[in-house]
Amino acid sequence: MIALTLLLPIILSSLFAGAALYINVAEQPARLRLDDRALLEQWVPSYKRGTLMQSNLALASGAAGVLAFWLNPNALWLVGAFLIVANWPFTFVVIMPITRRLEAAAIDQAGSDTRAAIRRWGGLHAVRTGLGFASLAVYVLASAWTLISDH
Repeated sequence: MIALTLLLPIILSSLFAGAALYINVAEQPARLRLDDRALLEQWVPSYKRGTLMQSNLALASGAAGVLAFWLNPNALWLVGAFLIVANWPFTFVVIMPITRRLEAAAIDQAGSDTRAAIRRWGGLHAVRTGLGFASLAVYVLASAWTLISDH
């Protein structure tokens, strides 16, 4: 049971990081090939679905990191938890103003400013991807440290 608990932060941060990377390398480039109206029309529901999935994964991964720390007091677990949960304040403070503007935009009014905002959103989303992979790397180090120190 303890081994699974120590793997859970790795699994959850992997899922978060993989989904975030998919958005950056596949979905965002594909949607940017659409015309301005279709771009916004695709982005809005995609964002809503992605937010639900990724926000829950970030919180679950952070909680799993704290649980792993409780079972195996190594500060790396907390660092990994901090990195993955940092997606929340980063999203609210930095990305949310762009998101709200895009969600409020009328589809039939979409234009070059909409495209520029979605491009900017994609660049900022890459920071979330980076936080996910940074958390994953720290969790892997914490796990390796645990394995080494147990033997």
